[in-house]
Amino acid sequence: MKSIKQILVLLIIMTMAFSVFGCAQNKGSSSDMSETMQKIKESGKIVWGTNAAFPPFEMREGDKVIGVDAEIAAKIAEKLGVELVVQDMVFEGLINALNSKQIDFIAAGFTIKPDREEQVLFTDTYFKAVQKIIVQEGNTEIKSAADLNGKTIGVQSGTTGDFAAEEFTEDIVRFNNALEAAIDLKNGRLDAVIVDNLPAQMIVDENPGLVILDDKAADDEEYAIAVRKTATDLQKIINEVLAELKQSGQIDKWVEEYSMPK
Repeated sequence: MKSIKQILVLLIIMTMAFSVFGCAQNKGSSSDMSETMQKIKESGKIVWGTNAAFPPFEMREGDKVIGVDAEIAAKIAEKLGVELVVQDMVFEGLINALNSKQIDFIAAGFTIKPDREEQVLFTDTYFKAVQKIIVQEGNTEIKSAADLNGKTIGVQSGTTGDFAAEEFTEDIVRFNNALEAAIDLKNGRLDAVIVDNLPAQMIVDENPGLVILDDKAADDEEYAIAVRKTATDLQKIINEVLAELKQSGQIDKWVEEYSMPK
């Protein structure tokens, strides 16, 4: 009888021990997860921050945001098994929105730069771009980047085109997007516009009278996705998505698809 009681006591102790161990394991797995990832899992949503005025990477089609980055963002949400929520905002506000937890990641034709690396955690790169110069057709004063010195240049505020323009002039006019700058260029209020090569080509295709110079305004650059510094687990998942898309050639297909004239 005594041995039966001892066995029962032992079983109860073992059951309690396993329960405590199980709780500890669950807590451990939760604590290993970043605050960002916990929020995503608990809410069932991931919030993508962008500026939807940068074709072919992000642009509006009615109420929808479409483009290369929109496709990548959808794949990230799919990988996590959550809903994608889009926050379309001013480009300059994206980093503050990320670090104040209004959004979970930035995908906006976002170039890796040292000052940005101090504020955000970048994923692997997925596209190489270059800053190009748009001028009015027939412009004889600006034939190369060197001719931009002292000129009035239009840029999208806070972009690498903005930083490139600072190398040539103090007379910089900043816009919410490059298309607005191109309109002012057509109307003669600017001497040139500096913007990434693919948006530049789409702007010129849709605006007769504007041309792109052969010369580039700055060194080549690469786009990546940005997350909060502490969200290394989200960075890892996004890197997995990017690796799959690059290996399959899908990103190049999207670039071609969204660059075609409508």
